[in-house]
Amino acid sequence: MASKNGEVFRITGARTGLSEDVRGRQRRYVISMLIRTVCVLGAVVLWDVQRYAAIGALVCAVLMPYFAVLIANAGRERAPGLPSTFAVSPETPLMLGPGGTGGGGGAPAAPAEH
Repeated sequence: MASKNGEVFRITGARTGLSEDVRGRQRRYVISMLIRTVCVLGAVVLWDVQRYAAIGALVCAVLMPYFAVLIANAGRERAPGLPSTFAVSPETPLMLGPGGTGGGGGAPAAPAEH
């Protein structure tokens, strides 16, 4: 579909649907929490073997919820390059007048003279 000035807009530039966005956020959060679980289990397993690695895994497990929320909430950005829904040029009538004529001002449109 082309606009008045010949610019073409494609649907691929539109942002994703809300349900798809929520599904993606949930997936990112679950993956982050799985990584946290692996860190906690790694800390337990490594505690007697490699103390520094276990402490590092424990620190990662403590900080992971903060980053998981940040990562999960990063979404629903504005789609770049799309026209504004409410962009109205001064020449465009805002509503139809009687009989489908433009400019819905108060007086009815005068009949066309032949």
